[in-house]
Amino acid sequence: QVQLVESGGGLVQAGGSLRLSCAASGSIAEIIAMGWYRQAPGKQRELVASITRGGGTNYLDSVKGRFTISRDNGLNTVNLQMDSLKPEDTAVYYCNCAAWRGLIAYNYWGQGTQVTVSS
Repeated sequence: QVQLVESGGGLVQAGGSLRLSCAASGSIAEIIAMGWYRQAPGKQRELVASITRGGGTNYLDSVKGRFTISRDNGLNTVNLQMDSLKPEDTAVYYCNCAAWRGLIAYNYWGQGTQVTVSS
């Protein structure tokens, strides 16, 4: 199994920056990919950015050019640098990873961290 611990988040004015980090522990050698999702009140959870063990990245269209996902120590830690933040980026952000348990891929989630962008 994999445990995820998030840090970062908080309150920032529009145009500002925040950095989220997610540290993975446990069966990290089985991790396939890691990413960040977000969920705003009354909305569905959506994928913001992801990065694979091979380094491939994927971004939500609305954050392209503003957010950057990166990794340290392979996939032990994943960071999300968020620049030029907008009020519509306000949400609870969740770290996610997909990892093998035997022959089955499982999703693991962090506890979530609040990001609030004021106008």
